[in-house]
Amino acid sequence: MISQFFVLSQRGDNIVFRDYRGDVPKGSTEIFFRKVKFWKEDGEEEAPPVFNVDGVNYFHVKIVGLLFVATTRANVSPSLIMELLQRIARVTKDYLGVLSEESLRRNFVLVYELLDEVIDFGYVQTTSTEVLKSYIFNEPIVVDAARVPALGPASIFMQGNKRMPGTAVTKSVVANEPGGRKREEIFVDIIEKISVTFSSSGYILTSEIDGTIQMKSYLTGNPEIKLALNEDVSIGRGGSSAYGYGNSVGSGTVILDDCNFHESVHLDNFDLDRTLSLVPSDGEFSVMNYRMTQEFKPPFRVNALIEEAGALKAEVIIKIRAEFPSNATANTILVQMPLPSYTSRVSFDVEPGAIGQMADFKEANKRLEWSLKKIVGGAEHTLRAKLTFSQESHGNLTKEAGPVSMNFTIPMYNASRLQVKYLQIAKKSKTYNPYRWVRYVTQANSYVARM
Repeated sequence: MISQFFVLSQRGDNIVFRDYRGDVPKGSTEIFFRKVKFWKEDGEEEAPPVFNVDGVNYFHVKIVGLLFVATTRANVSPSLIMELLQRIARVTKDYLGVLSEESLRRNFVLVYELLDEVIDFGYVQTTSTEVLKSYIFNEPIVVDAARVPALGPASIFMQGNKRMPGTAVTKSVVANEPGGRKREEIFVDIIEKISVTFSSSGYILTSEIDGTIQMKSYLTGNPEIKLALNEDVSIGRGGSSAYGYGNSVGSGTVILDDCNFHESVHLDNFDLDRTLSLVPSDGEFSVMNYRMTQEFKPPFRVNALIEEAGALKAEVIIKIRAEFPSNATANTILVQMPLPSYTSRVSFDVEPGAIGQMADFKEANKRLEWSLKKIVGGAEHTLRAKLTFSQESHGNLTKEAGPVSMNFTIPMYNASRLQVKYLQIAKKSKTYNPYRWVRYVTQANSYVARM
């Protein structure tokens, strides 16, 4: 049960506001934004996703620069409210095509209509795009994606601090092309989040992939679709899994620990030829989620070294090497490393001729940050940093610094080698040939190198 829902811009402007119960003061938006902007509690720079002010619980997520917020005086599950905020953002994007401040302002009538159907007197009714189509009657005013202001490099694929990449489909599920024609097309994204931990000597200690196959359909008449995966996919290390899908096509090169499917997916031929059949829903949804702990080649090798260079000095060397093919390019790379608490100054030595690289010392939380605009497969980059301390180190520097963490996104690359072999759409006529788009995205979930 929530009392209020509102969306604020990065400047604190109130874009959308709906009061469902009237038990929270009207000035809650200003109280929330002031608290978040000047958060100084618990030694943290940023406000946590959930906090309490004068008996009011505030829940918020940051999505493409917008703050989605819910308030309540009740004792409710934080994970429930956070999931609700994410789903409201997703269904809003489904209807508007582009989720931005401009699209919300230009479509406020449609947005309020959606909110009134999603939540009634503070209670959630539905967050399904398909169900809502029966109740939503306003047509969206389509905003050109090219007019949406560009975010910073680290924000493009981040939500708050870790936003899942979307499909980059910027069309509404209910809007037609100019002239009333609807372009027949379907988008399929294979999105993988990688977690890897390296030892101080560069060996892999843990590795895992959490993947999803996302689909967004603009096909009229809901034709049946067949999605074929590579035949060397196996489910479960022992030849079978908790889902009952046996290893019927050999030992398998791609071994998934487990997986689940959308309710619309039919698995009649999955054991035979790894084909999924479904009638896609409107809007964006997950066809398949999977997890993989089989050994795989990490896209980056990370090595970090810190050693004393005098009584009050030390040197840090961080080296990253792209282990993926040269036809792929990683972007929005951010390398971070906590430094000893008594570090007072840092000077950097960046490679000569390096383009799009920037190194910085965040003195407030004693952290080194190294950002790179892009890295081509096979390339290697090194950062050297000279540290100056305010006192002598009486311990082991490697225990007081690190570990090194890394965030990145690699379009058109996936580490699991799971592939969509073909995307077949049931034909209505001989001339029916919709556009098909299949893309791959790899993103760091937890990419850590110990010192």
